[in-house]
Formats: sequence, structure tokens, C-alpha cells
Amino acid sequence: MRPGTARQSPSQSQPKDLAPQTAARHQTPSAPSPNPGERTPSGDVSSVSFNVNGEEHTLTLDNRTTLLDALRENLKITGPKKGCDHGQCGACTVSVNGRRINACLSLAVMHEGDDVTTIEGIGTPDKLDPMQQAFIDHDGFQCGYCTPGQICSAKAVLEEIRAGIPSHVTADLTSRIEITEDEIRERMSGNICRCGAYANMLAAITEIAETEA
Repeated sequence: MRPGTARQSPSQSQPKDLAPQTAARHQTPSAPSPNPGERTPSGDVSSVSFNVNGEEHTLTLDNRTTLLDALRENLKITGPKKGCDHGQCGACTVSVNGRRINACLSLAVMHEGDDVTTIEGIGTPDKLDPMQQAFIDHDGFQCGYCTPGQICSAKAVLEEIRAGIPSHVTADLTSRIEITEDEIRERMSGNICRCGAYANMLAAITEIAETEA
């Protein structure tokens, strides 16, 4: 190197048109997530129509919008709760075409023409569903945050057993499945209650199972 010549760093010595490419190559792309007010290209938006609690709705949504966010943010149906947002707590449980799902794991655009039932469609304060009344009678909740999902799952559990759908604890797959405490516990295990009201929920579900037997 000649005297008086400054040493160039590696980033200074590479061609200018390669520097941005090198920097970009080391960046970790972040997963897209729709935010309120965020603009999206027209190709990323779709129209979807579905029935929620007996009412038809047509929405234009970002394709990444979950069913849970469509219900809560767009339709202002706040019964389904956002707890973990990973399908692990069950607070967002709703019924779609008669089967329970975690609404936080399902994209809204997947439900074209579907029938969605939330806790609001199960009963009202003036006309409670028997399962809702049983939860009240047995004190099957404390803070109430998880209760909508618990009740939606509780009703589905009894329907699943009557339909002959086995669970992990079903011993005999060739005979009629009995509604037992073990069956109820296993099938409700995807709904977490941080207040720990499980024993009272079990009593409420068992009462309805015996009443409807």
C-alpha cells in the first residue's frame, strides 16, 4: 500500500450495487401480520360471506385475517376471546358447521358459506341455554374470560360423544361411548381455566349430560 493511502474496509471495497444485496441477504424476513389501518395490495384482500349466529355477513378482509379477528374486530362479536392466539387455551372456541374449532387458527376467508356459532348464538341473558345455566348453578367460572369458549366446547363435547367420536381415553372403539368424567376431562383438556374452576365445570357438564340422557 502506498504511503498516504487509507485502508478500505471490506464493505467500502465492494461494488456499490452489491452492498444492499449483501445486507438484505442477512436480514430475517418477518412474517406479515395485518394491523389496524395497514394498507395492503388489492390482491391481498378478499370478500367472504358467512352466517354468524343466524345472520348473514359479507366482509372484505385482508387474506391474513383470522376468523377470531373478523368476529371481534369487524363484526364486534366479542364473546370469543383472544387468549394465547396459538390455539392452546381454547378461549376462542366457536362452532363452525356444527364442529368446534379454535377461531384464532383459522383464516376467515376459509369459511365462505359456513355457519358460525359463538357464545352469543347459544343463549342470551334473557334466555340462557341449559349449559349456561348449569355453569351458573355450579359456579363453573370465576373471572369469566375463558367461559364462552368453555361453554362452546362443553356443548360440543356431549355432541361428539353421542355421535360416537372417540377420544384418547375411549377404551372400546366398537361399543357405544359412555359419558364419563374421564371422557369429559379429556375432551375439555384443550380449554384452559387459569382460575382453576375445573371441578365445577365438570359438575355442570355432567348435570346436562344426565338431564339430556
